[in-house]
Formats: sequence, C-alpha cells, structure tokens
Amino acid sequence: MHNDLHTLFAAIDQAFKTVSQVHPEAINCQKGCADCCQAVFDVSLVEAANLLAQVQQQAPGVQERIVGAAREARQGWEQMIASHLDPGMARIRCPLLDDAGCCLCYEARPVNCRTYGIPTEIDGKGHVCGLSRFEPGKSYPTVKLAPLQRILRDLSVHLAGEEMGAGRWPIAAVILEQQVFKVFVASFTPAAEK
Repeated sequence: MHNDLHTLFAAIDQAFKTVSQVHPEAINCQKGCADCCQAVFDVSLVEAANLLAQVQQQAPGVQERIVGAAREARQGWEQMIASHLDPGMARIRCPLLDDAGCCLCYEARPVNCRTYGIPTEIDGKGHVCGLSRFEPGKSYPTVKLAPLQRILRDLSVHLAGEEMGAGRWPIAAVILEQQVFKVFVASFTPAAEK
C-alpha cells in the first residue's frame, strides 16, 4: 500500500515539475508560501494513514501543537458547515502548518496539496492558485483530479473495505480521531519503527 501511494505521489510531483518547467513564469510556489495550507479539503483513508504515520514521528511537543491546531481547524470547519459557506471559498489554517509557513509533514502531504500550484480540473471546473500567474483564457497543461481521487479511493477500499475506504475526512478530524485510523497507520510506518 505504501509503495502504491508513493508511486502516485511521485507521478503527481513529476507532473507539477513538468508544468513548472514549461511555465515557470506562472508558478509562484516557494518555501514558506502557505496559500494552499488555508484551502478547505478532505483526504482519503490512505492519505490520512500516511499523514498520521508522519505526525506520529514528530517530537511529543510538536504533536501537542498539531493537536491544538487541529482543534482550532475543526472549529473553523464546523462553523463553515453550520453557516452553509462554500468550502471552495473558505479559509482554514491546516493544523500541520508551522509558524514559519512550512508543512510539518511535507513528505506525506496529500494530493490536493501536491497539485495546488498548477492548473487542476474536477467536475468540469478548472482551478488555479490565486497567487499563480496563469492567465485566464489561455490553455495550460491541467491535472485532472477525478482520476487521482478514484485511485486514492481504490487504494483506500483495498486497505479497509468499501465502507471505511470510501470515506473522506478533513485533516483536523484525522488528527483528532487518530484511534479511527490507528490500525491503518502501520501500513505507512517504516519497518524499523514498527
């Protein structure tokens, strides 16, 4: 499972690199830019287990900070839902973001994080980072997210069965409800740590 997910991540990272090389003037991603870390999205089971494996490798103090930030993020998520706000327009700080604007679990970041700075499409709608310089109306290489989401779902169903594998969770819920995912984290923990 670990290898399948990381093969998918490598392909996505290569697609990002390719778009960056072809259109460097349009890509604004750099270390410390955290625009994508404010976007509201959920993750698949395999992404959740992979993230938790990396969270659990953090120092205890860092884990405590992540849990505190997850509580704040979950409150923001609940307020967004209660207010019927459009998740695509909402801004909630990711609990994995440190004070310097860097991801504490960068190597395990989910698909949405990996594709955020380049043009993407899902359900027939295109999206680009608001900080990018892709010009409206021009054609650019675009990552189609629906097939990637299907692969993540298939990997998740293979790992946990249909009911659990078809689920999606906000990152804050993954962190705060670790016991739900505990059995699956072992699939993403390096052998030396098991």
